[in-house]
Amino acid sequence: MSDERSLGCPLRFLVYVILPGAFLAIVLPSYFNQAGKLKQSEAKQYVSSMNRAQQAYYLENSRFSASVEALGLGITTQTTNYSYSIRRTANAAYQYGVSRKGRFKSYVGGVFREMIPNTKTITTFAILCEAKAPGRIKPADPIYVRVAPLKPGESPKLECAPSKRSFDFP
Repeated sequence: MSDERSLGCPLRFLVYVILPGAFLAIVLPSYFNQAGKLKQSEAKQYVSSMNRAQQAYYLENSRFSASVEALGLGITTQTTNYSYSIRRTANAAYQYGVSRKGRFKSYVGGVFREMIPNTKTITTFAILCEAKAPGRIKPADPIYVRVAPLKPGESPKLECAPSKRSFDFP
């Protein structure tokens, strides 16, 4: 019997302590990483929505909105994880989703207006950029690279700052 007990104790220790501990060591980092990505998706979605709303606002008002509230999206300027703001110029509007916690990536969207020569129509183009590293710093504005006057049906070259990653944005 003493042989069974001496073998049973390490086996129980293995089954009840070591295996669950190893399982948690593998699963928990993945869980927390996914939770962080879910929180970042809030900012990505909000800034993307603000980009689209700026395009609609410009179409209706011939200027960009200076405030998040005026876009009519129901987005609050501050959530638990992010602060949202807008900066506009005559030719562009920049939408920011800046991490409040520092452990999430920040986002910036840019909407640019351009007149198409020959047609005299004004159109807008947008880009969404993600910081490559987490932090509480407002991302640098995207850049509209003017290489030549646009022709009907052409899209301009929009770039994120070197420390940012670009997303396709219709």
